[in-house]
Amino acid sequence: MRIETSKLTSKYQATIPEAVRKVMHLRAGDIVAFDIDGDEVRLRKASPVDIAFARALEGTLGEWMSEADEEAYRDL
Repeated sequence: MRIETSKLTSKYQATIPEAVRKVMHLRAGDIVAFDIDGDEVRLRKASPVDIAFARALEGTLGEWMSEADEEAYRDL
């Protein structure tokens, strides 16, 4: 097994290491999905169904986009 690491930025963003991008055949603009099972998370390239589901939810999440929400949840 091989381990690759990446450091989080202050905005909780991380770069996907080159070795991982190659294995997963990821390119700029691709969408990734996070499968969460308890305390384990798996990263995978998103399928068309994942993307359609996320787009269907976008319109319902507008109440979470205020500056007050950003401030309240910044440290989570």
